[in-house]
Amino acid sequence: MNIFANRRSAILTAVSFLAILAMPASSRAQSQAQVAPDPGKLRICASTVESPYSLGDESGFENKIAKILAKEMGKEAVFVWSKRPAIYLVRDLLDKNECDVVMGLDTGDERVLTTKPYYRSGYVFVTRQDRNLDLKGWDDPALRQLPKIAVGFSTPAEVMLKTIGRYDDDAVYLYSLVDFRSPRNQFVRVDPGRMVNEVANGNADLAIAFAPEVGRYVKASSVPLRMTMIPDDATQANGEKVPQHFDQSIGVRKNDQALLAALDQALDKSRDSIEQVLDEEGIPTLPPQT
Repeated sequence: MNIFANRRSAILTAVSFLAILAMPASSRAQSQAQVAPDPGKLRICASTVESPYSLGDESGFENKIAKILAKEMGKEAVFVWSKRPAIYLVRDLLDKNECDVVMGLDTGDERVLTTKPYYRSGYVFVTRQDRNLDLKGWDDPALRQLPKIAVGFSTPAEVMLKTIGRYDDDAVYLYSLVDFRSPRNQFVRVDPGRMVNEVANGNADLAIAFAPEVGRYVKASSVPLRMTMIPDDATQANGEKVPQHFDQSIGVRKNDQALLAALDQALDKSRDSIEQVLDEEGIPTLPPQT
């Protein structure tokens, strides 16, 4: 299986299962008091630290979309919060029946049932407009000439940076973005806002990230920036495809077919409102493929 067919799978595979189990229970959960199931409520698994997707003040764009769907379903949106990154929401909360839905999973995520996609986006090159870097894709020779490139660990961007032979030269800079914490056997996220600021401030020549992670920060930058969608044709040296575009869905437990159907109906009816949120967030979208 190509683990990079799923953004979350790539990250989870990179984190040692034994290292996760070794954490004390208080570190693994760190969620709020349990919210009992209620037919009048939509219990939404959410992270307080996954900007710009989800934040404790409900200002994340996925928080906003979840509230739109709950309203369309005639339910109260209730966020069940975790202080841990969103990659742990399925295991720590959804699987334990502490909440009912996880927003923003890749369509077809094998851990859950997923709704029809409510948007599709991809990895982008983020550059300063005044640099006039007209990058075409991962095979662009100009990529090999840029001294500092910001990417996230355990992402398709990191895989391709290694494929084109630029990772080793860039490693010290990348580790500086996380204060030299090692991503080995733990999840270490490069803050997307910091990646964008590195480009805006001239500290990095280029940032490469999933567009929904950086759209908010590119749009808010006082320095004019450019996002260029990367073509979905990247491959490793062995010819294995490294997807750059991903459909995004809502995940529910595998036995929750009724909720899945209700969410699909709500998605159809809320399409315009969801597109408005994505547009306001500055997220470039593509036609869903599944």
